Amino acid sequence: MAEYIKNKQKKKEEEMKDKLLAKFAEVFGSSEGAKVYFAPGRVNLIGEHTDYNGGYVFPAALTLGTYGVARKRNDRRLRFYTMNYNRVDIVESTLDDLVPLKKSGWTAYPKGVMWAFKERGMEMDCGMDFLLKGTIPGSSGLSSSASVEVLTGFILRDLYGFKVTNRDLALIGQYSENNYNGVNCGIMDQFSIAMGKKKQAIFLDTDTLNFNYVPVKLKGAKIVISCSNKRRGLGDSKYNERRSECETALAELQKEISIDSLAELDEEEFERYQYAIKDETRRKRAKHAVYENQRTIKAVEALEKSDMEAFGRLMNESHISLRDDYEVTGIELDTLVEEAWKIEGVIGSRMTGAGFGGCTVSIVKKEAVKKFIKKVGKAYKKKIGYYADFYVVKLGNGPKVIY
Repeated sequence: MAEYIKNKQKKKEEEMKDKLLAKFAEVFGSSEGAKVYFAPGRVNLIGEHTDYNGGYVFPAALTLGTYGVARKRNDRRLRFYTMNYNRVDIVESTLDDLVPLKKSGWTAYPKGVMWAFKERGMEMDCGMDFLLKGTIPGSSGLSSSASVEVLTGFILRDLYGFKVTNRDLALIGQYSENNYNGVNCGIMDQFSIAMGKKKQAIFLDTDTLNFNYVPVKLKGAKIVISCSNKRRGLGDSKYNERRSECETALAELQKEISIDSLAELDEEEFERYQYAIKDETRRKRAKHAVYENQRTIKAVEALEKSDMEAFGRLMNESHISLRDDYEVTGIELDTLVEEAWKIEGVIGSRMTGAGFGGCTVSIVKKEAVKKFIKKVGKAYKKKIGYYADFYVVKLGNGPKVIY
C-alpha cells in the first residue's frame, strides 16, 4: 500500500511538472532551460500570535504549496506570470525597479525577496522569467505569501549560486515581508516552510530559533483545514495593530519586572504584574500572548505522551483566547470552530494563522471526517451565506527542486 501511494504521488507530481512547463512555454515562448520548484504552505497547530512576542509556536509544512518555474535571462528584465488568476498578463519589471512599499500586486512578494538578497550583498547578475502556480487556497491564512517568499529564495539560491541555508531563506523572507511589504510578521511562517519535515511539526522558540522536530502521530485521526473563504490581507488588517498593542504592554511591564518579551512570563507571573498594563485592551492582548505560549508548551508535551485528548482541549482553549482576549477571529472562524465542537469525533478545533478570516484547523477522528465536512459546511452556509471549503491535509517537507 505504501508503495502504491508513493507511486501515485510521484505520478501526480509528474503531471503537475508537465502542466507547468507547458504553460511556461506558452507564456514565455519556450521552456528550454527552465527548472521546476516547490515550496509548501504551513499550518500552525497551536501557538498563535506568539512568534513576535518571543514565544513558542508549533507549525508544520503542508503538501499544499506553491510551484514555480524559473529561467535566467541574458538581460536585467523580470517577467512574472501566475496561473492563479484568470485573464492575467505577464507583469514586467527590472532589477532596477525593486522598490520597497511600491504597490505591485502579487509580484511584491518575489520582488521583495530579490531586494532582500541584494540588501545582503547578493545581487542577481541578470533577470529571470518566473511562473507561479499555488495550490494553497487564497487568503486562507496558510501562508501563501511566505510560501512564495521561501520559494523565491530557494530559486535564487539554486539559479544564482548564492550561499545561504534554508534557515537563511526563512530570515530573508521575513525581512522582505517586514521591510518591503510593510507587514510586521514574525518568523514562524517562513521558518516552518523552509525547514519543514514530512509527518512532523516544528516546536520552535521564536526568540532563539532553537527548535525540535516532533512526530505528529494522530492514531486514527486526520488534520482537516476549513477555509472560511472570507477575503483577508495582513497589510490592511489589524495585525500590525495587535503587534503594537503587545509592544506597548511589554514596555509597561518592563517598568515593574525585568523581561525582554511577554513570553518570558508564565501565567502566575502575569497575574502578579498585570496591573502595570494601564489599558484593559492591552492587558487582554498580553494575557493571550502569555497564556498561549504556555498552552503551546503543554500541547507539545501532550502530543509527545500521545495524549490527544489534552492536545485537543488546549487547541480549543487557544481559540477561545484568540476570540475573547486577542479578538482576531470574527463570525466566520467562530462559526467554523463552534460547529466543529458539536461533532462527535472532533478532538480539537481552532483558528490558525493571523485571523480576521482565513482558516481553522481541526483534528478529527478518521470515521468522523465525512460527517464533519457535511455538517459544519451546511451550518456555515446557513449562517454566513456562502460556502466554506475543506481540505484533509498531510504534513510535508520543505522546498525542493522537482525538475
